Amino acid sequence: MILSLMVLPLAAGIMAFIIRSDPARRTLLLWTARAHFLLTALIIYVYLHFGFVFSGEPAAAVWFDYDPLGLLFIGITSLLFLGASQYAVTYLAAEKRDPGEDADDGFIFNNAPEAVFTGCLLLFLSAMTAVTASRHMGLLWASVEATTLLSAPLIYFHRHKRSLEATWKYLLICSVGIALALMGNLFLGAAGLKTGAGLDLAGLLSNSGALDKPLLKAAFLFLFVGYGTKMGLSPFHTWLPDAHSEAPAVVSALLSGALLNCAFLGILRVNAVCSSAGLADFTGGILILFGLFSIVTAALFMLGQRDYKRLLAYSSIEHMGILALGIGLGGGAVFGAMLGALSHSLTKAGLFFTSGVVLAAEKTKRIADVRGLWRRAPRTAVLWLAGFFLITGTPPSGIFLAKFIILKEAVALKHYWLAGSYLLFLAILFAGMASVFISMTFGEHEAKPGEKPFAEPSGMLVPAAVFFACVIFAGLYIPGWLAGLLQGAAANISGKL
Repeated sequence: MILSLMVLPLAAGIMAFIIRSDPARRTLLLWTARAHFLLTALIIYVYLHFGFVFSGEPAAAVWFDYDPLGLLFIGITSLLFLGASQYAVTYLAAEKRDPGEDADDGFIFNNAPEAVFTGCLLLFLSAMTAVTASRHMGLLWASVEATTLLSAPLIYFHRHKRSLEATWKYLLICSVGIALALMGNLFLGAAGLKTGAGLDLAGLLSNSGALDKPLLKAAFLFLFVGYGTKMGLSPFHTWLPDAHSEAPAVVSALLSGALLNCAFLGILRVNAVCSSAGLADFTGGILILFGLFSIVTAALFMLGQRDYKRLLAYSSIEHMGILALGIGLGGGAVFGAMLGALSHSLTKAGLFFTSGVVLAAEKTKRIADVRGLWRRAPRTAVLWLAGFFLITGTPPSGIFLAKFIILKEAVALKHYWLAGSYLLFLAILFAGMASVFISMTFGEHEAKPGEKPFAEPSGMLVPAAVFFACVIFAGLYIPGWLAGLLQGAAANISGKL
């Protein structure tokens, strides 16, 4: 089943380059996403009821297998891609016309080849699936590198100078990061040289007590910086605002909601090895430091943003910092971080979906030029405001619950300075985003002669509405199977097989 999960989008991606009919290619994209989601749901069901997926034993020494942590991230990835495929079909089928000065999203194409977009989108899904299923750190590294190469053409989709600059910045900075992660893998392999574990995750965990501690610390530092660059942690985040801003909305949703999680998973895997080896305090301190620094960076840069897609990108940096902070604190905060990863992915994807409709309606990404959105696109305005309240952690929502759990753990551990700083910068972030979203939605709008309400495409709004509903539901009630998956993922992060 696991190989099928990777081969399905791989084969579909190759077919997308061959198929000449645009409608047939879009149908292929949509049905591949549906099949991938159903297969993912089946794998999660089998694991929850039988305790294994492929090997017969949980987390056995194989190249591909799933534990609860991997299942959580493939579940998020598959669900996001299902929504993204529905959005993309409507997006790609829309009328093509000449773009304006800033109209580089939402029904605007510059004659970009749709086959490249659809093919890379499906291959991107295959690579992300491989990341979540990898039980070998070298294989995980190669899969993360594949996600970089396959997502670059998606960022460059509009073929203008800003997207070209963002693509090159993304490739160069992430390539430096992935090179550092490769060095980390070399140190990791050297740390377990006497045990013969190599880079096999199960072998590293089962022999963690015999690993060379100084080499293991060096491995964590290199892997943390390498994957932290791809994850968007500050100060390694500089590629992220440009890439998220210049990519089509559907691509920005996948970058923020799924790709960042793939890099985060790489850090979580090596953190599990270090925790099992008794280095939890060492790794925890680093995660807390860079997590808090990312939150501070996002808060400060968000206040001066003039582009609402860049604003959402800095919000992603903030949330990656919150997740790192939760993992660093340990204990119950790890459960909160996992809930936060799920809730952030769904909410941010929904917000980027909605931003694409805003851009299609207003033909600009400049915050100051968007006013009175509720008059021209009322359904979009409702989702835009709902996304704001959810992403800032307003109850009831899964994000609020996740943030509260992390705060509670910080107080319980008597990290009062950390809890105070955490609350302060979350308040700054809320205030900064509130002024933007409220002015865009309710600000005074000068009607142009002949201006009509924008025809809001349901195919681009429904996925966002469904994702937002899921996040609200997670803030009210977490089903038993999901709670078990989150707890299992938290146990994996702590170094338990």
